[in-house]
Amino acid sequence: MNENTLNSLGYPQIQKNVADCALSYLGKRYARELKPMVDAHLIEIRLEETAEAAALIRFGASIPLPSLDGMETIMDLLGTGYLFSERDFSHLAQFLRSCAQLMKYMEGKSGAAPTVSRYAASMILIEPLLSEIERCIHSGRIQDQASKELIRIRKKITVNAERMKRKLDSLVSKHRSIMQEHVISQRGERTVLPIKKEFRKQVKGSVLDESGSGQTVYIEPVELVSLQMELAALQAEESREEMRILGDLTSLAESYNREIALNTETVGVLDFLFAKAKYAATMDGRTVRVNTQGHISLQRARHPFMGSSMVPLDFAIGRTYSSLIITGPNTGGKTVALKTLGLLTLMMQSGLLIPVEEGGEMAVYNEVAVDIGDGQSLEQALSTFSAHIRNMIGILEQANTSTLVLIDEMASGTDPGEGVGLSIAMLEELHSRGATVVATTHFGEIKHFAAATPGFENARMEFDTVSLQPLYRLRIGEAGESYAYSIALKLGMPQRIIERSKSLSDQSISRDRTFVFTSPPLEKPILTPDRSVAEADGPAELSKLNQPKQSKDSIGLHKKTTTRESDSPAKTFRKGDRVYAAYLNQSGIVCDVEDSRGNIGVMLRGRKVKIHKKRLTLHISANELYPGEDYDLDIVLETKENRKKRKLMGRKHVEGLQIELPPEE
Repeated sequence: MNENTLNSLGYPQIQKNVADCALSYLGKRYARELKPMVDAHLIEIRLEETAEAAALIRFGASIPLPSLDGMETIMDLLGTGYLFSERDFSHLAQFLRSCAQLMKYMEGKSGAAPTVSRYAASMILIEPLLSEIERCIHSGRIQDQASKELIRIRKKITVNAERMKRKLDSLVSKHRSIMQEHVISQRGERTVLPIKKEFRKQVKGSVLDESGSGQTVYIEPVELVSLQMELAALQAEESREEMRILGDLTSLAESYNREIALNTETVGVLDFLFAKAKYAATMDGRTVRVNTQGHISLQRARHPFMGSSMVPLDFAIGRTYSSLIITGPNTGGKTVALKTLGLLTLMMQSGLLIPVEEGGEMAVYNEVAVDIGDGQSLEQALSTFSAHIRNMIGILEQANTSTLVLIDEMASGTDPGEGVGLSIAMLEELHSRGATVVATTHFGEIKHFAAATPGFENARMEFDTVSLQPLYRLRIGEAGESYAYSIALKLGMPQRIIERSKSLSDQSISRDRTFVFTSPPLEKPILTPDRSVAEADGPAELSKLNQPKQSKDSIGLHKKTTTRESDSPAKTFRKGDRVYAAYLNQSGIVCDVEDSRGNIGVMLRGRKVKIHKKRLTLHISANELYPGEDYDLDIVLETKENRKKRKLMGRKHVEGLQIELPPEE
């Protein structure tokens, strides 16, 4: 997966959260290295493992996971010739004992968690090594019985210590009156007596040290010299024997290098697995079905960082449509919806349970491509629009049937007319490549395009028009509004400014921009009421049917021009007129007269959409389409659902006029 995608969707925080739930250094390492997978079968296995581990935790099981304290050093140095210490062997012994406990525990859980139990079953008991360590070392110290030679040496040391103690007691009693204090001291591991300086001649021996004030000298009595030399020799002999014992234990441990490494690795994997399960418990994560057909169906999905404070989303895509356009007001939750879908996809492909209702389904993608945030860069001198274009170029380079594309605020950062045209062309290209696309926008033209184009669907973030507060619920199948005027008015914007803004917006819309798209044509041809598929002779003829009849007045529609309202007379349309929307490259029938803002209801492919009159051109007037005074427009504009109910098939008659209706899709 692209690093930009992972960072944009907050994936590094997921890695950190899982690592925080791990106990061992290996579990934390595996969590930090967690990455989305693309093999659907492997993903299913990982999800099943995590679900089993989560079930064990949910039922209150206390998993006896071995501690890996000290094992990182052991695994790094094992086999390098390093001589392990008593402390190292204490850690190793504790690890081996814990491995045996874990294997026994998980053996009893094989029925409830068969996949997880198989990990523990793969571990190896290393009884010979554990027994030898326990025989030789206890509480971080080499035991006397570690070897016969060590027993002999330590007995001699004990005898020497007793003789020295008796001799010291005698010397202290003899020189008590000239001692600075009645305490035996040590200097350089030699036993000395603290004698007052003026009496130093009365004690036979060597002065090894003097106090800072010069009032006390530390003398090693001659009577102790031989005993201390004997003790030093015995201690050196003891140290050599201990090194030999540690060397033998190290060699024995190295002979089990593979088994120790296997057990350590398995414990790290289990720790990582239970860390994923613990993290799932913090957000009530559930497993989902996995597919490679691009089908997504989620109920009550939540962003993992928002928890219960987020209004859950119901989301579906991939069956009747593969491109979804989300609209709604600012701060209404559009971007959160995008990030939720993207991050949940990455989590699922990482084998993590996700916060959704049971029974969810998600698709596996080779790539998740995102364009979220304005991406401005002072260092690279990139504007918002330039950053968007750079991202879109990168998305196009990898878009295919196994790509999930998430785009936030299409057509932003540049001239709205050109931005809308470029966005629609991009959507067409991504759709033609089979990519799954979810995009957000505020522009009505893109909403209309989605409403009129097969494979596309609109969705909106719900908004309370009374309180003017976003509800953060996603409703698929409906286009939303930005509610900019309503929100501005509620926040205290003067009414006269709102009215002036509306008039300026109408004037802006009146500039009749048209676009010529060079992307591949849509799968289904657009048929006029007086033509049918049966009358079209081949692809060339179908292509002609998709174009409006051109007259001297309308021939210029296909040129890349901008016509101001002052350059052409005001447009008026009546019900039944066949009109052409150039930016959608489609024709439709006027079904609702012009409203107060100049928007006209047009029936496009069985759907009613609102399009401003300045974006429409008269194709065929109602009088030409339906000669006579009393034609029934409701029958002419009848929707697909009503036609099914009335079981209208083939040719329809309207007041004696024979009209060919488009076949049902």
